[in-house]
Amino acid sequence: MADEPVLVFASFEPKAGQEETVQKILQGMVGPTRQEPGNEIYDLYERKNGPDGKRSFHLFEKYKDTSALDFHRETEHYKNYRATITEHLGEPIGVVVLAAIDAA
Repeated sequence: MADEPVLVFASFEPKAGQEETVQKILQGMVGPTRQEPGNEIYDLYERKNGPDGKRSFHLFEKYKDTSALDFHRETEHYKNYRATITEHLGEPIGVVVLAAIDAA
C-alpha cells in the first residue's frame, strides 16, 4: 500500500583510496534528505573493518510511503549524488527496499 512506511538499506563499497570521497558525497546527502517531506530516517553508517579489511558505507533510510521515496529520487541532490558517486565505487550500489511485516 502507498501509505505504509518504506525502508531502504543502501551499501557502498569504495574503490581503494576513494573512501574519503565516498564518505563526503554521502554526508552531503544527509542534511537535504532529512529535510524532505516524508523522510523519517536517513542515517549514514560505516563499517571500518569488513572481512576484506576494507571500509564500506551504509545508509538506513525510512520514508513515510512509496510516494515519499519517489519524491526523494527526483530531488536535485539525489540526482547529483547518483551522477558522481559511481565512479568512486568498486562495485554497484547495493540497494534493498523493504516493506514491514511486523515492525514496531
